[in-house]
Amino acid sequence: MNSYVTEREREILELLQGDSAISVAEISRQLGVSAVTARAGLNSLAQKGLVVRTWGGAAPAFHPEMLEHQRTCVGEKNRIARAAAALINDGDTIMLEAGTTTALIARYLAGKRDISIVTNNLLVVPYARSNPALRLTLVGGDFRPNTESLVGPVALQELERFHVRRAFVGTDGFTPEKGLTTHLVEGAEIVKKMAAQARETVLVADSSKYGKTGFVLVLPLAAIGRIIVDSAIAPGAAARLREQNLTVEIV
Repeated sequence: MNSYVTEREREILELLQGDSAISVAEISRQLGVSAVTARAGLNSLAQKGLVVRTWGGAAPAFHPEMLEHQRTCVGEKNRIARAAAALINDGDTIMLEAGTTTALIARYLAGKRDISIVTNNLLVVPYARSNPALRLTLVGGDFRPNTESLVGPVALQELERFHVRRAFVGTDGFTPEKGLTTHLVEGAEIVKKMAAQARETVLVADSSKYGKTGFVLVLPLAAIGRIIVDSAIAPGAAARLREQNLTVEIV
C-alpha cells in the first residue's frame, strides 16, 4: 500500500469498505477494542492518505476496487517496485503507468536526483510531494477513481509530447502467447502510447498475473524489454518468458 498498514488498520479498512458510514463506536464494537484505539487507527489511516476523517468516523479515500488492489500481494509489489527503482539513475526520464506496483516505484527513488516522471497515475503524487528530487508531470484526462488514473484522448495527446528512457507499466494478465492484456480499453491505450514514447518498456507485475488473459490486448511480449516479477512465479513460466528474448528479473 502507499504506506505500511498494520493488521488493525487493515481490519478497519475492511469495515469501511463494507460500510463507509460506520461509526467509531461500531468499529470499536466489531473489533473488540476501545473507542480510543479505533479512533487512533482512523487517525493513522488518515495520515497515510487512505481514509478521510468525518464527524464520528471516516470514509475510504479510494474506490473499493483500488483498496482491494492495495491490500493484495503487498510484499511482492514492494520488492518488484524496489528492483524497478534500482534501474533508474540520476537524471533519468521515466513514465509510470496506472497501478499500485508502478506507483510504489516512486517510493523507492529516495536518494536519487533529478528524476523526471511523466504519469497518469495519481497514486504517485504523495511520493513526489515528499521527495523534491522528483520532477513530476501529470498528464490531463478523464479521472477514473477505480484505478486512480487519468485516461482518454487528452491523456494520450499529452503523452505524445514526451520521450523517456523507460516506461514502467503494469497489466491485468500476461502470457507468452497473448502478451499483456487488461480489462479496460482506455488503460490499454495508455500503455501502448507510453511504450511508443520510451526507449525501453518494463513490465512490473506480481506472479499472480501470469497465465491470466484479460479482455483487451495491450502489447505483445516482443514490445517489452524486461519483466520484473516476484519469486512465486513457476520456474517453467520464467523459462518460457526468457524464450521470448526477454530479460526476466525475479525478486
